Amino acid sequence: MTGVSRRPGGHLRERTNNMTDASALADAVLAMESDAIIATDRNSVITFWNPCATRIFGFSSEEAVGQSLDLIIPANLRARHHAGYMATMTTGHSRYGRSDLLSVPALTKDGRRISVEFTIAMLRDESSAPSGTVAILRDVTKQFEEKLKLTRQIAELKTAN
Repeated sequence: MTGVSRRPGGHLRERTNNMTDASALADAVLAMESDAIIATDRNSVITFWNPCATRIFGFSSEEAVGQSLDLIIPANLRARHHAGYMATMTTGHSRYGRSDLLSVPALTKDGRRISVEFTIAMLRDESSAPSGTVAILRDVTKQFEEKLKLTRQIAELKTAN
């Protein structure tokens, strides 16, 4: 069913209430190749892994789904991650669900450390209790390395003066 609604400023736009269109939109978003989308259950087990997650991390969906999120978390950060994740599952709230981006190191299949930025949304069951998360991640390794290089250059210039 298609309707027309007014946008702010009086402009008309088409509104679609067709579930097929919503399904096509969801499929397109989940298959996007610019951002990784990873969903986890309440126990931090991966339940969804899109094509961009494969491109960034190197694990196929078949390799990742059913595995712990530890798959991409450096060993020295796992305890901290688990504590934060369990707190999020207990409270139903995350510091990183609004406009805040979290920047963290991550691991690829070949063992390289990369830098990723992400935000998360809570998944909830039929009683609105937390049932997992969905994260949208972007590889920012190049930008992180450039920023680190500039920071070092500035420090060198300050010590030279």
